[in-house]
Amino acid sequence: MPNKTYKLKPYYKSHAIEAGCDEAGRGCLAGPVCAAAVILPTDFSDPYLTDSKKLTDKQRRAARTIIEDKALTWAVAMVDNHEIDEINILNASFLAMHRALAQLTTVPEHILVDGHRFSPYKNIPHTCIIKGDGLFLSIAAASVLAKTYRDDYMLELHKKHPQYKWNKNKGYPTKDHREAIRNYGITPFHRKSYNLFDRQQKIPFPE
Repeated sequence: MPNKTYKLKPYYKSHAIEAGCDEAGRGCLAGPVCAAAVILPTDFSDPYLTDSKKLTDKQRRAARTIIEDKALTWAVAMVDNHEIDEINILNASFLAMHRALAQLTTVPEHILVDGHRFSPYKNIPHTCIIKGDGLFLSIAAASVLAKTYRDDYMLELHKKHPQYKWNKNKGYPTKDHREAIRNYGITPFHRKSYNLFDRQQKIPFPE
């Protein structure tokens, strides 16, 4: 059991069906951007749930099981690297969140989004919360689902292209990933619109 607990807020608007949204993989050189949308019961509580970046992989997997079991509805969606190259990563992140929201079995009355920008979805009111995945349970839940499902996807891609070590870096611009690109070239899963060879590019890892 984790030795650290967190006290995230259960909702932003107490009298609305609220969906939390977050994405993973914006800073990666390869693979999709993945987003999740989650509607939790208003009485949901989990003292060990927070921003997925603060959790270990084991803790994220345990949290995912709880979220999928307890959420009123949840969904995960992806936008692949080809679409990212066509519409840019910001728009791709919005599209992934829209796709996740569209899969929810309950239509939310309010959307909570991690970050400071969002493209409106079906005229449903939304609120952007900077670092919201460490403040609200629904966004934290979405961050966990987005991260773990994207990690699973990259683990499958690793089996086809093991030289890039996506089982470890998940597509982020680590030294070994960039060296593999220089040595072996790019795959059909790399984002051509990104600077794939510049080791000075500063992108947070992991997201």
